[in-house]
Amino acid sequence: MGNVDRSLLLHPPAKVNLILKIFDRLPNGYHALWSFMQTIGVADELTVRVTDAFEGIRLDCSEKALLAPTGNLAYRAADLVLRRAGVSMGVELTLVKGIPVEAGLGGGSSDAAATMMGLNRLLGLGWTNGEMATLGQTLGSDVPFFMEAPTAVIHGWGQRVIPKTLEGVRWIVLVNPGFPINTGQAFRRLDEMRRTVPPLSEALKAFARAPSVSWSPILARMENDFETALFGDYPVLADIKNTLLTMGAEGALLSGSGSTLFGVFREQAEAVRAKEVFAGTPKYQVAVGPSLHRGVLESP
Repeated sequence: MGNVDRSLLLHPPAKVNLILKIFDRLPNGYHALWSFMQTIGVADELTVRVTDAFEGIRLDCSEKALLAPTGNLAYRAADLVLRRAGVSMGVELTLVKGIPVEAGLGGGSSDAAATMMGLNRLLGLGWTNGEMATLGQTLGSDVPFFMEAPTAVIHGWGQRVIPKTLEGVRWIVLVNPGFPINTGQAFRRLDEMRRTVPPLSEALKAFARAPSVSWSPILARMENDFETALFGDYPVLADIKNTLLTMGAEGALLSGSGSTLFGVFREQAEAVRAKEVFAGTPKYQVAVGPSLHRGVLESP
């Protein structure tokens, strides 16, 4: 048996896009985007263990579709860290999914970021968040955000992250209709529907300059370009949004490229009542959590 055996229990959080603007395709194949992103208290559970009892990576995941190494971003993140650090050691990942898959909530990217940050600490690599973000962007465009979470403005293709402070707390209700929307499909549908792409507004540019923002101006500007592209194909998404607003949400929106809708509520009790309205619908995945003010490696 080896004499190295250390582990961390992490809770990689979901994110919502309070604002998401999509622009033209870049030479690297990604679309340029601008987003105001926020983590919430709905999370996966990830145990990262390092040991010299074996070499390589072992993965156990509650979502069987994510057991294949190539389809699991946490596994790929661990492999990337070991190769870049030149370390020969065993890594054991135990992942219990609480965030729906392909739901616009960044669960895979959050798992990848948490894996990298956890291994950085366990192996004493001394990498900065910026260094890990640069490495992590090869795995997914949302990974750099989670290095700087809980709140940030994202632009470029996701690699440019400007940390922010979002003042106050809101309660977020997530409603996933029980089916995924492939990100590539969503971008293709958006491209098919648009003839022109308006430039970024001055109001959003002001958000990027301000170190802190309150909820009121964010709520007034909530929008997601994917809604126009996807609501026609998936009318249930519009129905969920309207129900959230009817239940008293200050704002409701599709997150990312879908398929999850979220509602923003001022009070926890209001959010819980809204959750109960959807909880009885077969196949729906419903959760509620607060907006977060902590990073990925900080304890809940």
